[in-house]
Amino acid sequence: MFFKFILLATAALTCGTVASAQDLLPRADVEAVTGTYRSAAPEEWYGGFGTREFIFSNGQWQLIFTHSLDPQMTTRTFQFRTGGPFEIGQASEAVEGAFHGVFHEDWKHVTLLTDNPEIVAGMGMAECGLTYNLETDISKTGCAAWRPVTECGEDHDLFAMDAAGVYFGVRPADNDMCTPDKTPTALLPIVVRY
Repeated sequence: MFFKFILLATAALTCGTVASAQDLLPRADVEAVTGTYRSAAPEEWYGGFGTREFIFSNGQWQLIFTHSLDPQMTTRTFQFRTGGPFEIGQASEAVEGAFHGVFHEDWKHVTLLTDNPEIVAGMGMAECGLTYNLETDISKTGCAAWRPVTECGEDHDLFAMDAAGVYFGVRPADNDMCTPDKTPTALLPIVVRY
């Protein structure tokens, strides 16, 4: 039961920094974002640790999130990938220098990185039809806290950028940002450009 809770827990990140508003780039730069951005170090996520990698190219985005039970990322549990087009909207009223962003999730894939049945069940993934170490498309079915694309095909987020990297919003405890009213009101620490 512990792992079901941690999948819904709020991410409390302890590494990295959040830029001040005067360092954040204007909308034209944000809309033209390209490149690969990665967590500077493993971050606290869902009762364990994780790394975020974002790839931006030609108006498309992709997230690769890898979760582990330890900060060395040796006891990995799963990897989640999603992506699609993105749109940068109006300036945020909650965070100066940030913008509303809609990140479409045209597809969702998950890879089970543990074969421990207790951990798999605890994460709510036992009924997802996953095979250890084999990526599975969950776009139509969903899995654990990930809803099918037809039910949740957009992530309504905050997005900001400075010379060093990009910033996304603090995700809610239930990880639901499927509608505009769920848009965060604060930024997570930086995801660094590589």
